[in-house]
Amino acid sequence: MTSLAERALQRELPVWRSLLYVPANVPRFVEKAHTRGADAIILDLEDSVPADQKAAAREQVPQAAAQVRQGGADVLVRVNRPLSLCVRDIEAGMAGPIDGFVVPKVDGPSHVRLLDELVTGLEEDAGLPAGRIRFVLTIETPEAFEQMSDIARASPRVAGLNLGAEDFSLSGGFEPVEEVLLMPKQRMILAARAAGVMPLGFIGTVADFSDWERFRAMVRRSRQFGFDGASCVHPGQVAIVNEEYGPRPGDVDYARRVIDAADRAQAEGRASFQLDGRMIDIPVIERARKLLERQRRIEARAQRA
Repeated sequence: MTSLAERALQRELPVWRSLLYVPANVPRFVEKAHTRGADAIILDLEDSVPADQKAAAREQVPQAAAQVRQGGADVLVRVNRPLSLCVRDIEAGMAGPIDGFVVPKVDGPSHVRLLDELVTGLEEDAGLPAGRIRFVLTIETPEAFEQMSDIARASPRVAGLNLGAEDFSLSGGFEPVEEVLLMPKQRMILAARAAGVMPLGFIGTVADFSDWERFRAMVRRSRQFGFDGASCVHPGQVAIVNEEYGPRPGDVDYARRVIDAADRAQAEGRASFQLDGRMIDIPVIERARKLLERQRRIEARAQRA
């Protein structure tokens, strides 16, 4: 029997190495967003928009979505809590050319299913294909943390899972430093992988923009831990995140050699073989295939620009 994780993995997830936050209420940021090179643009209606400007920002979403996708990026909208604001945000987002929603402060699987029901009705009204709109879910409380696996599986719309370090640390009563957050982030990565969705984020913190090489080292380490992509709050982060969360040229060349050697070995009736003094078996071959497929999809995205 095919497991839930395996069925989820059969869905083609988007390639979102970098997801750049843009306040929906600041025209000069919206106008330049499509030039930044991000795989996805997140029009933010939540933390970066003051309470007295949220209604006006919401009205700008359809036009802003059309603007920011000019460079080929996918477009998401980060909605608000409470539910009364969230519903209005989703309705506004569905009026524009968007690809998904970033949902903060997820309570549990029933919360996700409720929003799924809302979006399903709006998709039908708009004549969109069922399930086209994706969700990126943010875990920000200990209660949600304990339900991560169920949350990630709550809807086939879920494309990614993220841990909101600042709010999670505040609600958990600890400081948002790397040492403290390492275990929760590792558990989030495993919950996302088990559900067949993307683990998004960084293993470290991103508050300091003064040392880009230090930032690059942190992103590279994050990739080693298993993150697929991350949100960016500064345009300068985008190129580094794209490079570090994308296949490196040397890795692509090696993966091609692995696949070529695997094809030759299979023709000779062998499932494992040596390459450059290393034993190559099925997990290594499968990792190479996934890397090459990711590279192919990144190249296809670049052609959309």
